[in-house]
This record gives sequence, structure tokens and C-alpha cells, in this order.
Amino acid sequence: MIIQLLILGLITGFLSGLLGIGGGVVMIPALMMVANLSIREAMGISLLAIIPTALVGFLKSYSSGFVDIKTSLIIASTSVIGAYFGSTVMAGLSTKLLKSIFGIFLIVIGLNILFDWTGTLVKKSSFKSPQENTQNKS
Repeated sequence: MIIQLLILGLITGFLSGLLGIGGGVVMIPALMMVANLSIREAMGISLLAIIPTALVGFLKSYSSGFVDIKTSLIIASTSVIGAYFGSTVMAGLSTKLLKSIFGIFLIVIGLNILFDWTGTLVKKSSFKSPQENTQNKS
């Protein structure tokens, strides 16, 4: 079981750095399947594992010029409050409802990425990385 968990950590860490995900999208279902954990246990473990994973991913993205600090701080300041209330609500939900919400969330996010629905709903960010600024000048 230790080897499987180490491999899971490696895969979720890689995907986190590659795709900018916290790891929960991959880690929660994988922990439920590989370690036979409940969705609540998998969520708790995923939340703890996200801390170092997100920090390393952030530092690398920041050093590459892909982080808008102002936007990041605005989102971070309110996401802490949201996480508190979200975890409070999660504790009161049935396992079946929690799994349904998580599954629907994954489907909606996946479809949004595939069909770029967000681009039609909101104005695209004006943030440009150093690489994008260089490409626009040449």
C-alpha cells in the first residue's frame, strides 16, 4: 500500500505542476479506489497534500512569470473563508449527495475546458506572462 500511495503522490504532484490543479481532482478519486478510503477521508488527505504541492507549483510558476500577484491575493483572501464554510457544509451532507456533487463538478469543469464555455461567459484576463509579452513584440 505504501508503494501505491507514493506513486499516487508522484502522479498527482506531476499533474498539479503540469496542469495547475491542486491535485484533488485526481487524488480524491484515486484515494477512494487505491486506498479504499471514504470520500471524506480522501478529501481531508487531499487538502493536506495540496499545501506543499501548491507551494512548489506556485514558486515555479511565479519564477516563470505566470502569476498575477494582485489577482492571486484577492482570490486567496476569500478562498480561505469559502473553504471553512464549504468544509462545514460538507460535514453535514450524506455520502451519496457528496459523491454526486463532486462527480457533477468534475463533469461540468471537464466540459467547460473542452468547449471553452468560460470564454463566452466572462471577459478574458488581460494578464500577460513575460513570454506572451515577448511574443507580441516580435
